[in-house]
Amino acid sequence: MALTIGIDIGGTKVAAGVVDAHGLIVESLLKPTPADNPAKVAETVAEAIKELADSYEVEAVGVGAAGFIDETRSVVRFAPNLAWREEPLQRKLTEMTGLPIVVENDANAMAWGEFRFGAGRGESHLIAVTVGTGIGGGLILGGAVYRGRWGMGGELGHMQTVPGGVKCGCGNLGCWEQYASGNALVRDAQRMAAADPERAATMLKLAGGTPESIEGREITDAGRAGDPVALDAFANMADWIGQGLADLASILDPGCFILGGGVSNAADLWLDRAREAFAERLTGRGHRPVADVRLAELGASAGVVGAADLARLP
Repeated sequence: MALTIGIDIGGTKVAAGVVDAHGLIVESLLKPTPADNPAKVAETVAEAIKELADSYEVEAVGVGAAGFIDETRSVVRFAPNLAWREEPLQRKLTEMTGLPIVVENDANAMAWGEFRFGAGRGESHLIAVTVGTGIGGGLILGGAVYRGRWGMGGELGHMQTVPGGVKCGCGNLGCWEQYASGNALVRDAQRMAAADPERAATMLKLAGGTPESIEGREITDAGRAGDPVALDAFANMADWIGQGLADLASILDPGCFILGGGVSNAADLWLDRAREAFAERLTGRGHRPVADVRLAELGASAGVVGAADLARLP
């Protein structure tokens, strides 16, 4: 059975796996991402590929990378959360490993994995949204990945939601991911805890007493313990997620949305609210079907599985 390797390059870790034609991961490994050094990121990915290829006969490698990937699926033009600018990743990895390499946007890879083997099975039109440090997006339209003319379609996190709003890592102001991501959740929780420490007592205790020390884990644990400020922060994020999904539905009319990424691990604290916000803000509500809003089924492995499967395509 044909085996390929899938790579998912995140801001903090590189996930790699050998994947069979049914989307099953045969073996996997993790390596830390040296995010401030593009050369070392490529070296880390190549090491992971060679380590897996030493044990399995693989046909090709699919690499899911955060950022704008050119239309040839070889160059990372720009990565807001990594130090890549015009990075010839395919050429570098091919030279280092000797294997055929396909480079894909990481959210496209996640979307494809869910479309083929996860929550999107049976759907021909879906939008995958990864809610993590920022927001990524992948579009499956008519049963194929939609990349756009220059390969840079689907960058949903950088829709301008608030003109003149919070500055984004991409250089613009008011991008969706500045209001509906893990970073936004932390920023909101820290701000609200500083303004009203009594209501945020549980969260502050978990974080060691200072608003600046609050991170995602403390917000999640505090929310599950009933901390009102933590719950407010999740509600704000959910409202922004729902608003963005409604805007996307008005443009692309998908059959479903699939939500993944690190923040989905706390979906019990925000998913219902996001679904409600989406339905409330949907254009033409009452006169159109409301797309399902589903959690990704493949979890953290979706990008690896999707990238590996895309490596099999022409």
